[in-house]
Amino acid sequence: MELKDEIYEQIKSLSEKGESYYEDEKYDDAIEKYLQALSLVPDPKEDWEASTWLYAALGDALMSMNKYLDALSAFRSAEKCPDGLGNPYITLMIGECYFELENIELAREYLLKAYALEGEEIFDDEEEKYFQLIINLI
Repeated sequence: MELKDEIYEQIKSLSEKGESYYEDEKYDDAIEKYLQALSLVPDPKEDWEASTWLYAALGDALMSMNKYLDALSAFRSAEKCPDGLGNPYITLMIGECYFELENIELAREYLLKAYALEGEEIFDDEEEKYFQLIINLI
C-alpha cells in the first residue's frame, strides 16, 4: 500500500530531521522525530513500508543510547513490517540487541541468520564481538 502524497512528504521530512539529529548524535531529538513520523503512519502500522525504515531508524537511535530492550522492541516491530522479515540489517540488529541483553542463545541465532542472508560483510561496520560469537559455527 502507498501512503497519500501529503502524509508521505510529512513522514519523509520528519525522518530526514531525525536522521540529521542522529548524525549529530542528538539521539533524544532523533527519537522524537521518528516517533512523530510513526504517529502519522495509519494503523495497522505493520501494513506500511514506511514503518519498516522508521522502526529501524528508531532502533538505531535507541541502540546508540544503550537502550537495548527498547531498541529490540523497535527492531522486532520493523521485522513485522513489509520487507522486514528476512532483512539482513534488521536481523543483525536484533542479534546485537540480544547480545547486549545477554541472551546469547538468541543473539547467536539472529547473528547467524544475518550472516546467512548477507555474508561476512554485514559485520564489516560492527564491533568484532558480534562476529566472534558465530565464527565457530560457520
